[in-house]
Amino acid sequence: MSSLRQRLFGTPAPDTPIRVAAATSATTPATDTPMPVAPPIQEAYLRLKSGLHMQLLERMDLGALEALGDASLRREIARLVEQLLTENPAPINEAERRQLVRDIQHEMLGLGPLELLMADPQVSDILVNSHDQIYVEREGRLVLTTVSFTDDTHLMRIIDKIVSRVGRRIDESSPMVDARLPDGSRVNAIIPPIALDGPMLSIRRFAAIPLRMKDLLEVRKSLSPPMAVLLGALSRSRTNMLISGGTGSGKTTLLNILSGYIPASERIITIEDAAELPLQQPHVVRLETRPPNTEGRGEINQCALVRNALRMRPDRIVIGEVRGAEAIDMLQAMNTGHEGSLTTIHANNPRDALARLESMVSLAGVNMPLRTLRQQIASALSVVIQVSRLPDGQRKVMSIQEISGMEGEVISLQELFRFQQTGVDGGDGVLGHFEATGVRPGFADRLRRQGLALPDDLFDPAPRYP
Repeated sequence: MSSLRQRLFGTPAPDTPIRVAAATSATTPATDTPMPVAPPIQEAYLRLKSGLHMQLLERMDLGALEALGDASLRREIARLVEQLLTENPAPINEAERRQLVRDIQHEMLGLGPLELLMADPQVSDILVNSHDQIYVEREGRLVLTTVSFTDDTHLMRIIDKIVSRVGRRIDESSPMVDARLPDGSRVNAIIPPIALDGPMLSIRRFAAIPLRMKDLLEVRKSLSPPMAVLLGALSRSRTNMLISGGTGSGKTTLLNILSGYIPASERIITIEDAAELPLQQPHVVRLETRPPNTEGRGEINQCALVRNALRMRPDRIVIGEVRGAEAIDMLQAMNTGHEGSLTTIHANNPRDALARLESMVSLAGVNMPLRTLRQQIASALSVVIQVSRLPDGQRKVMSIQEISGMEGEVISLQELFRFQQTGVDGGDGVLGHFEATGVRPGFADRLRRQGLALPDDLFDPAPRYP
């Protein structure tokens, strides 16, 4: 019952004015010009909302509500608010009455002021820099909104609500946390004393309907048809691939799409810091890391999960992001029969991605000659895919490169496809085209033997795709 009380109420907000946007226009259009700031809601409205919040806490039978779902709770909250307003009439009109019910529902069951942003399908990121400065990303561009929290206490209450749902905590002794929302959105929060200007919250949202390769081709134009054909064949053929790119470049989105080509008959084990991969296959085992408890014990990191996954008879291992000592276990798995593994890494280009893998292996304390390590990487991985977010917000597959082996002490890479930028348009839009380099990969014969023969002209330098 105490968990329901915390979920519903938290700490009522102080009676101080806040700015909010209208329900129909929480953000600006996709431009750099912020919307006009909405006028402050009057103190009388805030006092009324806070008073109703407290009365609901006293009147609601939490024991009876424990078994209700969100939809039923919303109806019960609306009924009780209407009842309280009937018993104690307030000088508000019908529109304000509906807004009051909605705001209290959002405060109790959702994310308060952020609910308006979460309801906008065009918002991909919500970035709360402080209680009164909230940005969103729309179509790859950051836009300042007119939504705000009352104060830092109000923001902290929402953060506590988010992290408590997934069994995590955030306080002065543990001021950073990764979590997720029920819809799969990824959340990061950081609070003082680490955050100097007050609590900060970042929400990375994912599409309600997972994107498919068709969406990248026809809507987002993130790659060319020959590139799509190649990546689909590589995923079906159990080829080990590494997706490289910066933050927000679309690595996880592409990983999700490539995982969709895995046959339904295979057993897939996913390993993530915060679970966010909505795989559609029927035989999926999802593993998630666990932070230490209040005593500093009980931590389960990705390295331990990778090792345990090897004992679970996986056909494929999908690691959301490799970032530490688990790199050596991942390479060992790829080299010992677990083909078709997928993972992502933060790097600026394919060569840097391989260098980062070398650095991560060193974090595991493995004393291995550099040449031997590079031979392991070259043997384990077959393809590196580089993705980027361009200055105009477009996300593109910039390069697909094959790891063809070793040349002396260096891992040999050969580029198969690339995005060639040719300039910018009248604004700041990036112009360019996708093209093949003319190099035929060494894995083409292996794909043919598996019944996945690629078209003979797939790697021809022409035509180019805008």
